[in-house]
Amino acid sequence: MSTSSSAAVLLSQRLSRRRVLGSAAALGAFSIVPRSVLGAPGAPAPSERPVVAGVGIGGVGHGQIQQCAGAGFHVGVLCDVDSVLADKTFKKFPQARRYRDFREMLAAEGDKIDAVYCGTPDHTHALISLAALKAKKHVLTVKPLTRTIAEGRILAAAAVKAGTMTQMTASPASTEPGCRTCEIIAGGIIGDVTEVHIWSDRPLWPHGMTRPAGSDPVPQTFDWDLWLGPAPKRAFVKTWPAGSLTLAQVNRHKANPAVYHPWNFRGWYDFGTGALGDMGCHHWNTPRRALALGHPSAVSASSTRIMDESWPLASVITYEFPARQADGRTLPPVQITWYDGGLKPPRPVELEPGRKMPGSGILYRGSKGVMMASGTSEVPRLLPEEKMKAFTLPPNTLKRRGGIYSEWFEAVRGGEKPSEHWPDCAVPLTELVLLGCIAVRTGQYLQWDGPNMRFANSADANKLITPDYQNGWKLEG
Repeated sequence: MSTSSSAAVLLSQRLSRRRVLGSAAALGAFSIVPRSVLGAPGAPAPSERPVVAGVGIGGVGHGQIQQCAGAGFHVGVLCDVDSVLADKTFKKFPQARRYRDFREMLAAEGDKIDAVYCGTPDHTHALISLAALKAKKHVLTVKPLTRTIAEGRILAAAAVKAGTMTQMTASPASTEPGCRTCEIIAGGIIGDVTEVHIWSDRPLWPHGMTRPAGSDPVPQTFDWDLWLGPAPKRAFVKTWPAGSLTLAQVNRHKANPAVYHPWNFRGWYDFGTGALGDMGCHHWNTPRRALALGHPSAVSASSTRIMDESWPLASVITYEFPARQADGRTLPPVQITWYDGGLKPPRPVELEPGRKMPGSGILYRGSKGVMMASGTSEVPRLLPEEKMKAFTLPPNTLKRRGGIYSEWFEAVRGGEKPSEHWPDCAVPLTELVLLGCIAVRTGQYLQWDGPNMRFANSADANKLITPDYQNGWKLEG
């Protein structure tokens, strides 16, 4: 049986089981609601729709769980360690049952949910996602899928074993800009691509800081220990002290003044993966597909000062990919360079005087020409502009799809696998950005042995492949 067929059977079994149980206690919020109540002609009642549980729904999850609902899911359960931050989402879905601990949620809900959305900080993605897979749930997890490479490989194997549909919130390469980019490159318009430059305007949260002294009382509405999860223990500090350099950085970006939670976890090694981890899964997705990228042979980085616990203010990371086979032909080696913290590649000579380099962008350099886009939502344009005016786009050869949430919804209902299904895309995509994160932290030229998940020349880098889980947490596939 195919994976998609397995997903359809699982969903069918769960929906049938709910109807057979019949008792009010078993059905809870899943009693039949007339279609007219939903306000959309012909829309299915909640009991006829896949039921999703949202974990981590007070931050980015507030909007994304609504995207799940918009795609067709019934939001039946919500879970968050911070009841104040999550309150706006609780009010948005008053019918949803509420939890603080995802383990209690999974144990209590059993077969009353079909899918799990995970919108927590990076360091708890793997724990929550794996627990959901073991419960045979379909899972959508925020990018980056994991904080470490080993976690990703464990999730890939678990997804295959579970046979459920998985998705990650990276800008999919199945969109019009993604597909069109792939078609232009495959058509040989700019020749063999040997150089790619990707840059991001991130970070917008604090980087390059040291841990503040002291501690603050933990609010009763927030479970700090559960938020820390497998990360090393540390005191809770609410906001940055007045006059600190970090607070000045926060004010410059008009960001949240919190030290760790909410939002600012991204700048700390223990909790986030920095600018590359945050945005790399978006920007790397189409180049990875268009250039048939596998494992890089080497990665290296330079950056502003490396701190003991936080990501640098800016970095440049270079990946080397060997020649590879794709569609019956040999593609040449390619070098891909990532820039963040306001850094950008050298201005291409083909760019017309008066035109600015975009704040975030991607540039492909081939043997016959150059093209550049301002981000993942734009089709690259040939440089100089005269070439673009005379350019006829190649015919559509790749299937365009509806986006992250609709792809996942259709897959859960038995359709085609999502474009960011973990074993096929999300895990190798996340692994690429995490390799760059390790290069930043070590400052070394690293030779990567992808099949064996090890660096051939660095014991220090190898230590960063596998997470150091603490506080009794374990990740077992």
